[in-house]
Amino acid sequence: MKPFRERNPIPIGVIGLAAMLALVFAAFNAQNLPFIGGGTTYRAEFSDASNLQVSDDVRVAGVKVGQVQSIALYRDPQRGEVVLVTFRVKGAELGDETRANIKIKTLLGQKYIALDPEGTGQLAAGATIPLDRTSTPFDVTTAFIGLARHVEAINTGQLARAFNTLATTFQNTPANVRGSLTGLARLSETIASRDAALKALLAHASGVTQVLAAHDTEVQRLIDDGDLVLHTVEQQRAVIHALLVNTATLAQQLAGLVIENRAVLGPALGNLGATLRILQTNQDNLDRTIHLLAPFVRDFANTLGNGRWFDTFVANLPPATGVTFVPQARSAG
Repeated sequence: MKPFRERNPIPIGVIGLAAMLALVFAAFNAQNLPFIGGGTTYRAEFSDASNLQVSDDVRVAGVKVGQVQSIALYRDPQRGEVVLVTFRVKGAELGDETRANIKIKTLLGQKYIALDPEGTGQLAAGATIPLDRTSTPFDVTTAFIGLARHVEAINTGQLARAFNTLATTFQNTPANVRGSLTGLARLSETIASRDAALKALLAHASGVTQVLAAHDTEVQRLIDDGDLVLHTVEQQRAVIHALLVNTATLAQQLAGLVIENRAVLGPALGNLGATLRILQTNQDNLDRTIHLLAPFVRDFANTLGNGRWFDTFVANLPPATGVTFVPQARSAG
């Protein structure tokens, strides 16, 4: 076999370049490749995009089955402006009456497309779900952001001058009209005087929105952890219920035991109280008895504690002459 270094480098370079181009093409079209990509492409018409983004999830019964490929806006002569969303679905059967709904995924406004596979037939590949079978949510965050943007664009000074001019023009009109215009002028002056405060409020609201967006992952994790805690409590509900029921039963049995033995416990407690009172009354005598008993016990132990005999002596006797004392053993009886 001819060594590699002796081969013509031109065909080798061409083949290597072709292989690199094929790999790059496959990388950019991985979704269309079998096994790792694939799927069926569908379209859906919506009245508005509702902040839906490319690569957002497509779900069936909460399970992700695809993602959004593209979002385009076109104008229909009869229906006006329509948003056309192209998405790819893999591993899901869609009926010919399938509905598509844009729903909110997170608290920060991330969206996804929820498909309801209705109908008895099969939705053809590349089919378009019409506008009458789609719906979009009301996005409060987007509405507030748009309101803030439009309010910031208002020229409050020019608005105040316009109200003042209107009030001057209608100053000779009836009192009711003049009063209304005067109120409008005062309202415009109030708005103009609070211009800086309104701008600061909107700036702070924008800052809060940015902070929430930056901590999207943490907020989602917090919600997931809270959901896990609730699921755990729900799973342990039967155990907690059984514990409470058993505790209530034990309390009832203890109460019944006390009621049944009240006739016996009452006299016993009374006698115990009388005994304690007698002991309390004779406490001084008992203390003196114990104090006097100690020397006797000590001498008694010294006398009988050396074996099976008495060991004692009598004091102040003269010494015996020629008398030998032999101790006698004490009988065991």
